[in-house]
This record gives sequence, C-alpha cells and structure tokens, in this order.
Amino acid sequence: MRKLILQEWISLDGFAADENGQTDFFNKTEYNHESDEDLLDFMGTIDAILLGSRTYRMFVEFWPTVSNEVEVVADKLNETPKIVFSRMVDHAPWGKWEDARIVNRDAVDEVTELKKKAGLDMVLWGSLSLAQSLLKARLVDEIQLRICPIILGKGKPLFSEGTFELKLLEAQTFQSRLIYAKYEPVY
Repeated sequence: MRKLILQEWISLDGFAADENGQTDFFNKTEYNHESDEDLLDFMGTIDAILLGSRTYRMFVEFWPTVSNEVEVVADKLNETPKIVFSRMVDHAPWGKWEDARIVNRDAVDEVTELKKKAGLDMVLWGSLSLAQSLLKARLVDEIQLRICPIILGKGKPLFSEGTFELKLLEAQTFQSRLIYAKYEPVY
C-alpha cells in the first residue's frame, strides 16, 4: 500500500505559518539549499503531490516559472502529478505542465482510495487544514519536518488537536541550524 507522507517546514515552536499566514521565516536561502539534494532524492520516491487550494495558489505562482538552475528540484516537482483538494477551485493549471487534478469530494475518502492504488508514495505539502484532517483520520504514514531555528510565539500550528506519539525514524542537523526529523505516527 502506498504511503502518505506529510512534509512541512515549521518553527521550533511548531508553527507552519506566522499569525498572518505568512511563511517567510523558512524562505532563507541557506535552509533550502542545504536540503535540496535530499529533497531531490525524495522526489524520486513519490508519484503524487497533494495540495489544498491555498497552497496550490501559492505554489503555482512560483514553481511552474522556475528552472533547475534556480531550484534543483524544479523540473521534478513540476512534472510530478498534483492533486488539489478544493470545493471552490474548478481548474488548476500548472504552467506548461499537466494541470493538477481537482478533487472536490471528502479528502479522507479520496486519500483512503488513493492509498489503495498501485504506485509510489504521495506527499502532502503545506495545506494545514487538509494535513490536520488527514492526521485526525490517521491516514498520514510518515511526517517529515524541517524545523527552522526560530521561535514565532504565535502563528498557525501544524498540529491542532488529538494526541498521538511519534516514532523517530531519522534526524539530521544542517550547518544553518535547520533540523530535519522524520517520524512515523504511532496511532
């Protein structure tokens, strides 16, 4: 069965966005470039990118216009099929690449079906409310966090409700003080 992997950038105090919904705190060049090769390797293990509508709008403004010379993962990210969960978006173009598929039915039902299909793993990026609903439904098989060395104090938390333990599978620190941690939820 395919795995659903949640990948998020968060502050040390667990926020995936600041109180205004901005993610500027993790857009430092040294953070991104230190983990680019790892991310490129990871991209070879997935065949679907899951996004909520807000994250789709944020991503589509940047990624389809970027080349591998600027971001080493650009081509692989752009050519990987995307699924956008939204009841309000009815068309999701992705530049010169294939449009994202829109899913307007219940995300839990859709992801349950996707996990049963043959294929590589799937990744969920951003999309906090989608991530929280899939965590609550116990559909997330792995959580990969890039933890930035910053305390925001306030913001939009990645984890909102429910309690479950995490089994640490891997951890790495980078020269920029960024921490990568991979966990398996113990539901």
